[in-house]
Amino acid sequence: MPFGEVPSQQTVETPKSRAAIQLGCVILGYIGVYLCRKNFAVAVPMLQTDFSASKAQIGAIDSYATLAYMLGKLFWGPNLVDRFGGRICFFIVLFGVAVFCGASAFSTTLTMLGACYMANRFFGAGGWASMVKQVPDWFPARHMSLALAFLSLSFVFGGVCALLLAGKVAAVSGNNWRVVMGFPSLVLLGIIGICWLVLARDKKNVEVGSRPKSEWRFSRVLELAKIPQFWMVCCLSFTLTITRETFNVWTVDFLKTDGGGHLSTQMAALLSTPFDAMGAVGILALGWLLDRLSAGRRKWLLFSIVMCVAVLIFSLPLLVHKQLWMAVTAIGLIGLLSYGPYSLCAGVLSLEIRGKDFVASVAGLVDASGYLAGIISGYIFGRVLDHGGYTLGFHCLGIITVGGALLCLGLNRPRHNSITSVQPS
Repeated sequence: MPFGEVPSQQTVETPKSRAAIQLGCVILGYIGVYLCRKNFAVAVPMLQTDFSASKAQIGAIDSYATLAYMLGKLFWGPNLVDRFGGRICFFIVLFGVAVFCGASAFSTTLTMLGACYMANRFFGAGGWASMVKQVPDWFPARHMSLALAFLSLSFVFGGVCALLLAGKVAAVSGNNWRVVMGFPSLVLLGIIGICWLVLARDKKNVEVGSRPKSEWRFSRVLELAKIPQFWMVCCLSFTLTITRETFNVWTVDFLKTDGGGHLSTQMAALLSTPFDAMGAVGILALGWLLDRLSAGRRKWLLFSIVMCVAVLIFSLPLLVHKQLWMAVTAIGLIGLLSYGPYSLCAGVLSLEIRGKDFVASVAGLVDASGYLAGIISGYIFGRVLDHGGYTLGFHCLGIITVGGALLCLGLNRPRHNSITSVQPS
């Protein structure tokens, strides 16, 4: 069977209202995962103070956790989600994240905190694959691209909600990092109850045609390796993820460090939200444009967008010392422009490569390649900051982003791709 071809299967079309409710439910669930993930960014300044730790030491926690996340991407998609389906894995993911997020509040050392955060991220790594596995069974081909764009909003809104919630918790608790790290687990437990009512107890909600026919085979990886588009998407994911992860982890600390000592943690967290909030607009706009462009125009558009991101990153150290609002505006624009291309990698571009039956495996491998780069945004970026501050850090990040822009020029749709879900209706 040619790559990208979807075998003909008997499918049951989900009513539009039901599909929308189910999509909203998994989006809510993934927002819950982010409440238990991005709270770490708000806790970073507190951890440095309470443990007398350097930025590199705190960054090491994020690097090890990102490594666990990368390994989780390799584990969940090919080995579990494509074997057992998206629904059951989705609930395992949510429960695992809630447990280890709560456990992190009781850590007595940075090592214990890092272990809990690693376990949290390992379970969270299965969230995207389990969601993207379910969505193709709910929507017809003509609406698939937009549905995946809305699905991508889950991690954007999750980031915004996580910062707002963690910032508020920090203010109420008197900057107690234990409460900041642990409280979101209680919120996630409530979300699990909602998802259970909507998804797990609906007997009609069966993943038709998405049950895998065999166990994981290494030959699947070898077959993917024959597709040039697969490698281009993995490389693009690598460069775009390091940009996103750097801003996820370090924006609050950047604003507190270079934006003026008068900023409270809550205010710095609030000023960090434009990165994710504007990213939502970028995802929907690019998702709408994607189906209306040829492969040639698509790659030039992505090249232009990512190059603009690089220019903005280079300008951040200058803007934050000139006017704080200018730096916050630039952060919002970086989110607006970077989230769209980032969301394509493990979404539409992964679906184009091999079709919905293997989308969890492809998306997992693409995401894993991205989070291999995400490791750099923790410890190594922290070392760069300790050495040369945010000026050196953002200049290095800008150079990497230029490389991502050049990779966009190599993107082409697979020649034998018969997936109609990414074509305009």
